[in-house]
Amino acid sequence: MNMSSRSEGRSEARTEERSPERLVHVPLGERAYDILIGPGLITRAGGEITARLKGRKAAIVTDEHVAPLYLEALMDSLQTDGIEAVSLTLPAGEKTKSFEHLATVTDMVLSARIERNDAVIALGGGVIGDLAGFAAGIVRRGVRFVQIPTSLLAQVDSSVGGKTGINTRHGKNLLGVFHQPDLVLADTAALDSLSEREFRAGYAEVAKYGLIDQPDFFAWLEKNWKAVFAGGPERIEAIAVSCQAKSDVVVEDEREMGRRALLNLGHTFGHALEAATEYDSRRLVHGEGVAIGMVLAHQFSARLNLASPDDAVRVTAHLKAVGLPTSMSDIPGKLPPTERLLDAIAQDKKVMSGKLTFILTHGIGQSFVANDVPSSEVLSFLEEKRPK
Repeated sequence: MNMSSRSEGRSEARTEERSPERLVHVPLGERAYDILIGPGLITRAGGEITARLKGRKAAIVTDEHVAPLYLEALMDSLQTDGIEAVSLTLPAGEKTKSFEHLATVTDMVLSARIERNDAVIALGGGVIGDLAGFAAGIVRRGVRFVQIPTSLLAQVDSSVGGKTGINTRHGKNLLGVFHQPDLVLADTAALDSLSEREFRAGYAEVAKYGLIDQPDFFAWLEKNWKAVFAGGPERIEAIAVSCQAKSDVVVEDEREMGRRALLNLGHTFGHALEAATEYDSRRLVHGEGVAIGMVLAHQFSARLNLASPDDAVRVTAHLKAVGLPTSMSDIPGKLPPTERLLDAIAQDKKVMSGKLTFILTHGIGQSFVANDVPSSEVLSFLEEKRPK
């Protein structure tokens, strides 16, 4: 890791057209913020930040993959607009969401004398956003926070909504705070540097919004996914629709006490699979776990006679066409015993009073929160789907 510095001088959320840029406004009263979506936003970050925030200092958190690509351009933009900035570059990967790196980030922010009106800036994917956001939420009991997500997954999901956190040996994202960003800059040009695998993993979260409650969007994706992958207006449209969908849910249920839990479609199974692979990105990354999890959620719903098996077949077919894994047998290497998978599910944040909670479905775009799901049903289902 390394450090560098440079200084000098249903509330209705709306989506507005800018060509080729889009804006999604998240109306959370005094904590309202904008999500800007379009190419070239990293080079304009300084102006966008100074137009919204009073502070003139920033602490940038990034990782070793993203820093060589975008850190210099970001710091140049901040300097041009009079923001004094320091930066910290961390190792890439899920294991960076740890106590150790949280301590490193908070120490850097405090050493830079970041005050409440100054900003912590997350430049990177979901791991950096979650970690930096957690630090921003606890330093001085909360400083300003700007998300500059550079992965598709982060642009459509983790950068929006204020959920931050780190992992522990007990499970994923079990320590964290709700700390809303003050601005999200989703630079779509940054997605051109992603590997095909990374982009596909992010696409799983895009498809999720259609499967939750927007069947027309899922049908649109079935027809237009190749154009989304190719870039251009379809990509910006898919990201804008996804951000709008998440904004609508966050405004209605910011603290995940009800409807916001729907955003976890596929995540209960997916997080258990990530834990089962010990967060080894060579075997499974988050979006791939979500893809398998969404298929399992639809298959489990069909098993419980809540939905037609045809819906699970349709979801599987689309995700497979995109190139995503759709079953546990697609994960390289051996998985632990079924009981261990169930233990990981029992640690999920949605568990209430020890009762298993899943996001299940009555069909495409008809997801719902299912409370008190019998563990015996889950165990037998996992045993059936687990590779022999």
